Amino acid sequence: MSLPPDTTVLMVPGLRDHMAEHWQTLLQAQLPNARSVPPLEHDKLSCAARVAALDAALADIDGPVVLVAHSAGVMITVHWAAQHHGKIRGALLAAPVDLETPLPAGSPDPATLEEHGWLPIPRAPLLFPSIVAASRNDPLARYERVAQMASDWGSRLVDLGEVGHLNPAAGYGPWPRATALLEELLRTG
Repeated sequence: MSLPPDTTVLMVPGLRDHMAEHWQTLLQAQLPNARSVPPLEHDKLSCAARVAALDAALADIDGPVVLVAHSAGVMITVHWAAQHHGKIRGALLAAPVDLETPLPAGSPDPATLEEHGWLPIPRAPLLFPSIVAASRNDPLARYERVAQMASDWGSRLVDLGEVGHLNPAAGYGPWPRATALLEELLRTG
């Protein structure tokens, strides 16, 4: 994939931060001008701290940025976009987690998510082109809910079929389709 020399791809991981075998990490290693929002040392469940980390990462980048967010990283991105705007050329929003419905056992409950600033999910249209890549069998979000979020955000919805949560537990490692979706964003953004 060829990126314009002035464009940076910024990975916005979910709450598990960086995983060596995750498609975001593998994609970042393939791209010449890509980086990731660094993991938090403290306040790992704080939405405000995650948004501030994204904002700080963006402040360190000269030129336009394409965001590549996964899971709760999508929620970090839309919370950031509700408060900021700027040099975002586009965003690939993959497998957003639906924090407004109960999550599987072991995940934060709705009261904890609300206490840490994640709720409600921002629904205003994004001020940059975006693609929401959604799974039909994601255990963290029903397809219909993700489709409504995509519509609210003004995003193009891409039906990925049954790919689980698009993470290593669902068999993703490499996700070659991310490159094609990024190329589409660069053409339209």
